Amino acid sequence: MKKSENTFVFAGGGTGGHIYPGLAVADELRSLASKQNKQIKIIWLGNSSGMDKDLVEKSGSIDTFIGIPSGKLRRNFSLKNFTDLFKIFAGLVKSFFVLAKIKPAVLFSKGGFVSVPPCMAASLLKIPVFTHECDFTPGLATRLNSKFATKILLSYEETKKYLGEAKAKKALVTGNPVRPVFYSTNPENGKKFLFEGRSDYNPQKPILLVLGGSLGAHQINLLVSENLDWLTQRFNVVHQCGARDADSMPQNHEGYFLHPFIYKEMSDVISSADIILSRAGANSIWEASVLGKPMVLIPLCGSGTRGDQVDNAKFFEEKGAALLLLGGEADSEHLKAALEKMSDSAFLMNASLASKSLSEGKRPAQKIAEIVWEESLGGEK
Repeated sequence: MKKSENTFVFAGGGTGGHIYPGLAVADELRSLASKQNKQIKIIWLGNSSGMDKDLVEKSGSIDTFIGIPSGKLRRNFSLKNFTDLFKIFAGLVKSFFVLAKIKPAVLFSKGGFVSVPPCMAASLLKIPVFTHECDFTPGLATRLNSKFATKILLSYEETKKYLGEAKAKKALVTGNPVRPVFYSTNPENGKKFLFEGRSDYNPQKPILLVLGGSLGAHQINLLVSENLDWLTQRFNVVHQCGARDADSMPQNHEGYFLHPFIYKEMSDVISSADIILSRAGANSIWEASVLGKPMVLIPLCGSGTRGDQVDNAKFFEEKGAALLLLGGEADSEHLKAALEKMSDSAFLMNASLASKSLSEGKRPAQKIAEIVWEESLGGEK
């Protein structure tokens, strides 16, 4: 099949964690093409339902979004596993005909189960496939996509050992893509967004930024609510609580700055913070790392998760960039102890340096864009 070296397809979705890193790569790819005075077209294949279309189109990074049916294979027994097989097959069929018509030079997958049918279809059409895993241990989608991948791109060197010998030979460590805006932040703009018009902001206190995600981390939100007096005595507490718990959180507490969701200002907000309290999703921790922010991490764990956040958090703790509150330790007593330890000036500085060191060197999104671009110039295989 004759392929167009100027057309690229991205696949992924289901959560922002499978979309924002892909958009970062798309931005770098477009920048690379511009430097070489070339026009490119970037098309995104994502869920035909859910948040994918809105996030992708709002970014302005993608020329066209095409929705495909998406199912999911669950690790536990569920009747939905059977009905979703038909969605997966429908996604494969649609992906095949879309890709056959577009004839892209490369397909880049950022994960999520919606990316599996496009990767499979691309392999059938002899289109090079690059798949990226952001977590320390590969998820099911990556394990499936890696069967069709020309290259498997990883955030951690240690992830290779989970792939097996044959797949590890196709693996390349690039780091985790972070949006370009995180490399040109302005902390004063972040403070202006957060505190303008608020007389209870105390510039003598450090800023504790609590990140609960777009929907919210209920466990973290409860900890903040239960310990709010103690926290606000020591910090300006900025809390992105998520939409789910926004109405139930304290609304008029002095020194507490509540936001259901922060989007375009987030890079400046993180750059203005002194300490981050967060889950351990790959996007959040690597964005904080780019900005050299020390973290207290409460990873999602238990039967409802495969443990990827725990692995991410342990890595950052081992590198000295974070303190970890795991399982039963995610309580008020351990939270206070962790924040007191992190507030020590020498410890805080060392944690900040350790965090920053994990993101030194060429931007991961730029590395990936260069790899994808080089493949597109290879012509028909």
